[in-house]
Amino acid sequence: MSRVRAAAHTGGPGIRAWIVWSTGVAAYILAITNRTSLSAVGVDAAERFQADAATLSLFAVVQLAVYGGMQIPVGVLLDRYGSRPIITIGMILMAVGQLTMALSPSVGIAIVARMLLGAGDAAVFPAVLRLVATWFPAQRAPVMVQLTGILGQAGQLVAVIPIAAVLHATSWSVTFGAIAGLGVLFAVLVFAVIRNHPPEVDRDISVDTDTGAIRIVTSSVDTGVGIRAAWAHPGTRLAFWSHFATPFAGTAFMLLWGVPFLTAGEGRTLGEATGLLTIFVFAGMAFGPVLGELSRRIPHRRSRVLVLPAVAVQFAAWLTVILWPGPAPLWLLTVLVVALSLGGPASMIAFDHARTHNPSHRLSTATGLTNAGGFLAALIAIFVIGVALDLQGAGTPETYRLDAFRVAFLAQMPLWLLGGIFISVERRRTRVHLGMDQPRRPPR
Repeated sequence: MSRVRAAAHTGGPGIRAWIVWSTGVAAYILAITNRTSLSAVGVDAAERFQADAATLSLFAVVQLAVYGGMQIPVGVLLDRYGSRPIITIGMILMAVGQLTMALSPSVGIAIVARMLLGAGDAAVFPAVLRLVATWFPAQRAPVMVQLTGILGQAGQLVAVIPIAAVLHATSWSVTFGAIAGLGVLFAVLVFAVIRNHPPEVDRDISVDTDTGAIRIVTSSVDTGVGIRAAWAHPGTRLAFWSHFATPFAGTAFMLLWGVPFLTAGEGRTLGEATGLLTIFVFAGMAFGPVLGELSRRIPHRRSRVLVLPAVAVQFAAWLTVILWPGPAPLWLLTVLVVALSLGGPASMIAFDHARTHNPSHRLSTATGLTNAGGFLAALIAIFVIGVALDLQGAGTPETYRLDAFRVAFLAQMPLWLLGGIFISVERRRTRVHLGMDQPRRPPR
């Protein structure tokens, strides 16, 4: 216990903490690249596999379904084994998935490849958040989480620009085989550099420099108890619904439907579409530090001041584009992508909720539950958009049209409304649970 106690007297994070975190963030950037690797080549994928809109959306849906389904198991494994082995395994799974995608001769095998990608991707972000918890003081966590998310979004730029350029200059197999090779290299790098906790402590810990309190981070013996206990706290449910409502529209746009909508629907050139997706990424990077600092300063008003307004802005922007007579002007499409970019930084606030309202022994389990929310909403949105296009006879690149896209994107509206309602409900319950508000008395 003396080695653990010694950590209480350390100051800020040392150079090794930054090296470990930077390596984890680099792995997260590659995970985002893998996740969104079809974003700029969706039309190429449709042509290669002769896929209609529902089948094309299935690539993203199964990937996100596996990602979401793996969040709780990954959280439990992280609480038990730490970040180093979990990120390493995630890198290997993504490499195998991309190699399978590179050699895939059919839709069925390509779907298996995307499932492997989803499983590997699921391991990375929660594990990097755990590195933040074990290597950095608790008071820095909100900003560090936002910084992790911001830097990770650079992976979308790789997916939007270089992957499409390499694909059109070489071939499908060469492009996705090269990504697989990067995954193997990063697996070696992660295993060589990352450690679960600082060397001066025996176990994963999180140190609060305000109070000097040390929290041991380890798993519950009974996994089921840990999951039920995490979900039973209204703060975890608030985190889940916050992550459900904020990032899914941006995910659907960047992961699959953005380029087809902008090019085949709105009539924009591929260069203009790529530029808009790039604006999306940079705007998200700009919003991240602002929301992170505000989240730190107003911990009890995060939902009302930050999360719900981010949902409302996205809702209003999409509705305006959908109702615009004729193709939307470039300035309005720019407003749309900037509004959607709010979703990613706002979704990071959900992890502040999860961390604040759960003890360290179920930190990663609560994070996994939270992370599953956004990807559940995203897979619903992506699949319903694809089905809606098919039902309108606009399910292939040759038949895409603007009016069909508009109807299809309306599928997002109920998800925002559902998320907004539950955020309000669970926020109230959380405040009552913490003694900040009085419970409503039933009418006599």
